Amino acid sequence: MATIPTMMQAIVVKHAGKDSQLHTEQRTVPQPNAEQLLIKVAAAGINRADLMQRRGLYPPPQGDSDILGLEVAGIVVAAGPQHKSWLGKAVFGLVPGGGYAEYALMHAGHAMAVPHGYSMAEAAATAEVFLTAYQLLCSLGELQSGQQVLIHAGASGVGTAAIQLAKALGAKVAVTASSDEKLQVCTALGADLALNYYHCAFEQQLAQQWPEGVNLILDPVAGDYISREIPLLAQDGKILLYAMMGGREVPQLDLAALFKRRGQLICSTLRNRSNRYKTNLTQAFVAAFGASLAQKRIRPILQQQFNWQQAEQAHQLMAGNTTIGKLVLTF
Repeated sequence: MATIPTMMQAIVVKHAGKDSQLHTEQRTVPQPNAEQLLIKVAAAGINRADLMQRRGLYPPPQGDSDILGLEVAGIVVAAGPQHKSWLGKAVFGLVPGGGYAEYALMHAGHAMAVPHGYSMAEAAATAEVFLTAYQLLCSLGELQSGQQVLIHAGASGVGTAAIQLAKALGAKVAVTASSDEKLQVCTALGADLALNYYHCAFEQQLAQQWPEGVNLILDPVAGDYISREIPLLAQDGKILLYAMMGGREVPQLDLAALFKRRGQLICSTLRNRSNRYKTNLTQAFVAAFGASLAQKRIRPILQQQFNWQQAEQAHQLMAGNTTIGKLVLTF
């Protein structure tokens, strides 16, 4: 193994808030504890959580790195004593922070081997979106073959992953997105019904197309969407909220409609889950879909790669809400 330096380059946030800036600075290379791997980062996925963190709205859990970046792909260069078998191997997976740097720590239970034929950029675009989608659809949503699911932001990273997993599970999939180009991508991935929310009221169109109701709704919008979604639910249906892009407050929510359907409104996060939870989630995903991922029957949708020094440009592109799939930084 090559000698590990003591210092590394990292992208850090200055003046967190609406006027935040990204800067490169020297940081000490972190040292893995008994349960961690040290990854020489080749690529890091960009997530909307990164944009929220630099605005001061999504601080890292106590004790975790303040450096942005929640998923990486790279080579294991150091490991805890029980995990030496990972040394020298190409892995990808979730990290609790620190991904926008030359070296990052990963819990050994969160590491997945990069499938043959995948670039590091493709691998770095996979963990966060597929594990989030798997958690929502399977762990929480308990989606079954033949059921119907509505996926908002269908062309997003999580949306494109969720379409593929839902179809693999045998579900019928409806999506919403903001442009015909995005909807075409969703349809190509298997979506059965694609709705442009600028051109129609999604709840009216869906009620007409699927009068029997929807079993599961994946919602990163929240706000007034919730009141519009409840009447769409089939009996015992679930709305899973995993972001609040439309606002944190719900105006005039009538719970009677939710009770009538025995509906559930569930808020979900992934970053602040325990290491054990993330390990179990990672292992369950690999058991269920690892072969499909390796064979590219399911795959990340990678829109663009940026050199890591172009992180600001990548963030601006994501903030414009025009992206399809994932953006990745390469080192």
